[in-house]
Amino acid sequence: MPESGHLSLNASLTVETCQSIEDIASADWEQLAGRDNPFLRYEFFQALEHSGCTCAETGWQPSHLVFRVAGKLAGVAPAYLKSHSMGEYVFDWAWADAYQRHGLDYYPKLLIAIPFTPSQGPRLLMDPGLRQHVGSGELPELLDRLISQLGAHSWHLLFPDAADRALLEQEDDLHRIGCQFHWHNRDYRCFDDFLAQLTSRKRKSIRKERRQVAEQDITFRRFHGREIPDHVLSAFYVFYQATYLKRGQRPYLNRQFFERVRESLPEHLYLVMAVREGEMIAGALFLRGADTLYGRYWGCLDEYNHLHFETCYYQGIEMAIELGLAHFDAGAQGEHKLVRGFEPVITHSWHGIQHPGFREAIAAFTEDEAEHVAGYYEEALTLLPFRQRNGD
Repeated sequence: MPESGHLSLNASLTVETCQSIEDIASADWEQLAGRDNPFLRYEFFQALEHSGCTCAETGWQPSHLVFRVAGKLAGVAPAYLKSHSMGEYVFDWAWADAYQRHGLDYYPKLLIAIPFTPSQGPRLLMDPGLRQHVGSGELPELLDRLISQLGAHSWHLLFPDAADRALLEQEDDLHRIGCQFHWHNRDYRCFDDFLAQLTSRKRKSIRKERRQVAEQDITFRRFHGREIPDHVLSAFYVFYQATYLKRGQRPYLNRQFFERVRESLPEHLYLVMAVREGEMIAGALFLRGADTLYGRYWGCLDEYNHLHFETCYYQGIEMAIELGLAHFDAGAQGEHKLVRGFEPVITHSWHGIQHPGFREAIAAFTEDEAEHVAGYYEEALTLLPFRQRNGD
């Protein structure tokens, strides 16, 4: 087990990989990751692996990191050896294409991330003593050596929280930023409390959207954890698949994954199903964290006016308020969230590129990209729909 506070600052830090979450004792993982964040639960990674969603055949070979100090386990991190860039939400396809045009291999790459999940949070699950132990630039150097041993050409750490960013913010690191839109609960007691903070025009617009959904005879049912019946989970999975098939893609997750999450992480799992004339017509899946509701998957077979906004956003806002959660992260992308009360949030990723020529070119790209994202973020702040303190 990790021994908090007993790490020698003079001891050597090492990192190794393991090819299954079950190569790490569940108690060790839980001591470092806790139980509050659904995406860091040991059972979440078990569900991904046991269902076959993360394996070599899908291009997501588990290669979880294990950090040791003087031979003692002091940290872990979810990591994968990737043979493509799908399901990551930090897009590096152009980098891979450039490598290919020059006759170089971009893959495999080492990805430190939560599969199929563009939500910020801890990635480097470290003993507090290890965080004090890691010196400036030591972690990137350690990862650089690791990818050489693995035969990978780069490492990528996606959507870390502030504590992890502090270990990576070195002057010569490749740092990318992005922009998402999250909703924040300012002690609202109900949905109308939230609406009261918006300008009159935006309040009317949202009420009109919700009314038009109701006028289509659509109602909503919420299911939680092991109370989700098989037929409801089956209906949701059909809708989830449709979201990908409409774009000519195969879904990342299979039904077995959702069944396992229902059984092993019931306290985190919520389903909202839209019902019309007694038939389920759409659904959205949410996961609950300690202070955040995560909207993750949605789908429908037929199009209905404003159904997506109601199912994925307004139902999620109502749920966050009822559950007393401070934030609602409804996923990546979506400027349409801005006018519905979601606020811009800067996201981060770090990238270790071994090839010196491409590293220089990518560094120039990320610097230019950051200026555009920062400008976009500032502009988004001016478009928020909230009324001024002194009136509409």
